[in-house]
Order: sequence, then C-alpha cells, then structure tokens
Amino acid sequence: MEFLGGAEPQHDLTYNDVFMVPSRSSVTSRMDVDLTTPDGVGTTVPVVVSNMTAVSGKRMAETVARRGGIAVLPQDIPVEAIRETVAAVKGAHTVYETPIVVEPGSPVAQVLSVMGKRAHHAAVVVEDGRPIGIATEEDCTGVDRFSQVRDVMHEPEALVPEGTDVREAFDLLDSQHINLAPVVAGDELRGVVTRKGLLRSAIYRPALDGDGRLRIGAAVGINGDVRARAEAILSFGVDVLVVDTAHGHQEKMIDVLPSVREARDAHELATGIRVPLVAGNVVSAEGARDLAAAGADIIKVGVGPGAMCTTRMMTGVGRPQFSAVLECAAAAKDVGAHVWADGGVKYPRDVALALAGGAGSVMIGSWLAGTYESPGDLQRDGSDRLYKESFGMASARAVSSRTKDRSAFDRARLALFEEGISSSRMYLDPERPGVEDVLDQIVSGVRSAFTYAGADTIGKFHSRAVVGIQGAAGYDEGRPRHTSW
Repeated sequence: MEFLGGAEPQHDLTYNDVFMVPSRSSVTSRMDVDLTTPDGVGTTVPVVVSNMTAVSGKRMAETVARRGGIAVLPQDIPVEAIRETVAAVKGAHTVYETPIVVEPGSPVAQVLSVMGKRAHHAAVVVEDGRPIGIATEEDCTGVDRFSQVRDVMHEPEALVPEGTDVREAFDLLDSQHINLAPVVAGDELRGVVTRKGLLRSAIYRPALDGDGRLRIGAAVGINGDVRARAEAILSFGVDVLVVDTAHGHQEKMIDVLPSVREARDAHELATGIRVPLVAGNVVSAEGARDLAAAGADIIKVGVGPGAMCTTRMMTGVGRPQFSAVLECAAAAKDVGAHVWADGGVKYPRDVALALAGGAGSVMIGSWLAGTYESPGDLQRDGSDRLYKESFGMASARAVSSRTKDRSAFDRARLALFEEGISSSRMYLDPERPGVEDVLDQIVSGVRSAFTYAGADTIGKFHSRAVVGIQGAAGYDEGRPRHTSW
C-alpha cells in the first residue's frame, strides 16, 4: 500500500480518516476476484467472527464457514461445550443448511421459541426420520401456543434428493414458488435448502479442512493451565487456535505463547495437521514482533476500536485502528507472520481498508451480534423492532462468567474494575437480518474495492492499494442520502 502523493501522515488514522484512490485496472468484474486469505487459515473470504460470547457459537460458526469465513469460539465457555460445538460444526453439511427439527406432537410455543435461530425461519416436522411437514412463523401465528405442530404444519411442496445439482435444486424451488425445501436421502432428512442459499453456494466456496469438513477456531486466555486447555482444544480438531487477552504485549503472554506453540507442534507431529497460532491484541510494531518471536503465526491487532469496548475512554490506551493495522502488518511481514485486524469495522469500506493496510483477515464482532445466527435470544423493543443483546468481553457480565469458580469475595472485587458495555441492543437490519446477508454486503464491497485497485487477490491488493487522507467533511461527502436535502 502507498499513500496518495507519497505523503506520510503526521498523525494516526482511523478508517474514517482514509479513502482509496482508483488505479488503472484490468480486473473488469468483481467475480474475477479471489478472496482466499494469505494467512494459512484456509478461509476463502477474509472474515473472522470475533471470539465474543454474544457473537460466536455453533450456528454462527457453521453458517460463516459454509460461506468461506471462520468463527472463533470464546475462551470463557467450558471445554466440553467447545468439544460439542466443534463436533457439531464438523458434522454439518457443507452445502445444505442444518434444519430446525420438531416432532408432530410438539407445541407451537416450542417452534416459535427456536424459529429465530435460523434465517430461513422454518421448522421441519419429522416422524421416524422422515420429513412430513413444514411449519413456518406464519403457520404458527394467531394460534393457541399449546396447539400441536401437526395441526398447523403444511406438507412439503417439494423434496430435494441428496446430491441434486445446485442449479437444478434452485429451478425446482423456483418452479414451485417456494423458498425452502427439505433435502432427503431416500426418506431420511439430510438438511434444507433455500433459493438464496443455493445461489450463494454457486458464489462462495466453503472453508474446509483437509477432510472436507467446515472449519472452526477457538480461543484460550493466558491464565490458569493454558497448555492443558490448548491441548484439549487441539484434540477436538479446531483449525485455528487464538491466545487472547486485551493487553497482548505483556510478559505473561510472551511466557505462555511458547508452551502453547509446543502443544501445537506436538499436535502437528501426531496428526500431520498444522493449526495456525494467533495471539493478541497489540497495536505497535514492537508488539507484533515480540508476539511473532514468541511463537505466533498471526498477530491480532486492535486495542479499543470495538463497539462494546470502553478501554480508550476508561484508560486513554489504544490507537486509531488503520494506523495500528498498517504498522503491525509491516512489522509482521518482516518476520514472516500475518495480522488480523480486530475491531472498528462498521461498513464494508472499513473491511476493504483494513485489507489495504495489510491485514490477512478482518475480525468482526458487534456488527454480527444483531443477526439471527448469533447466540443471543431474539427480543422485541417497545416499537416491535427485533434486537439481540451484546456485551464486551471485559464487561461486568463477561467477567462474572469468567470468574464464576472463584470465591464470592474475589468475584466482587474483580467486578469493581470491569471495562466494556454489559448490555447493548444490537438491532437486526430488516434488509440484512442474517449473517449471510451481512457477508453478501461485505464481500460485494470488498470485491469491488479490489477491482478499483486492479487487484484480483489479497496479496496484490496489499501492494496496489493507494490510500489518501481526508477530513470529516470528505468522509461525510461519501455517505449516501436516503432522503432529499
């Protein structure tokens, strides 16, 4: 990347402070762009779901991996829960969506309680492994909550045989004017497909491991028996391991990393599978170099840019994210490492600019909290708008969960010093309520940015992007107006 006119900035920059200048390009279509990441994680789009409890879980991990990204499970959840989640994601189909399954005798209330867990908003009614009906939100509206599903369901308008070509399956749904159909092998349910999902399957390439299964990551902290936890998580088959703490450039991180790397190397020797090791967070070249020297393959960059983070307001510590990514990426490249830009992205332009600054992937948290696939329960406010609650990983809510095994006194003492928002409403965008809808928006914008730079890979984008500096008026000028002046 180079700055417009060669002028180096005199102060640190956020994503809002910069813009990208078009260059002469031979890349004529956004579909000619390959977004396979250069960081060795095996993803085909540069999106990593942040290891936040309110964001990353089984549904999120499965859905994002099917579209080429990867989710990192939080460090605070029990090891057994990580094992179960990894197994579920690895067992999920790479094309067919995992259905919501209910029995014909289930109450309507049960169906409604799980309907918001999937963007397709339908449950498959199964008897003896055979799909006998579909129950949608519309079917369940206006009926007694104790009514049985068999009383409100309708028969599937179509069944898609397993292995049907994506185009043929789409044509079948389109000809029947339906959005969803069960996929079956004989009479047995294998999954569901939707028209939009089938289209996406023809555009995205899933992030798959060496055995053709969906990829997933997990995080560990720097306290307790970190190596033992890392060894357990590696044994579950995770595809990336993140050593995570708010202040990554500290002695404890540098002391812990070598033992985690030893565990990773032993796992590789036993299985032949190399799992990339990520560590962070830092915002300086020195921090990036030190973590790489301690054993990290990928450096996580960002202190304070996240929507749930109050670190900068509480402590004054942090750094504008674009400059942090730019400096850390250059330092990491010098020592053969990569960086993930963690936090501060609100629009597709920010993801593109993070990649222009040298990131291999971009970590996204709160932006994805307000989607059907995040772990939180779907709620409605007084004006009937749908939302989910989100919270920071250093907030009182997260600290309480993380320290639940300590004494009451220790928990109360630690709670005095939390940072981060404990409860924030993340509203679902009516036009993009699912994580795949958000991914469509991000990937579309990033692909277009690459065509403007004349780059068809992330590596070429790193070298070809030309970035200028703007003031607040320049940023405002680029914002669309949905109403007249």
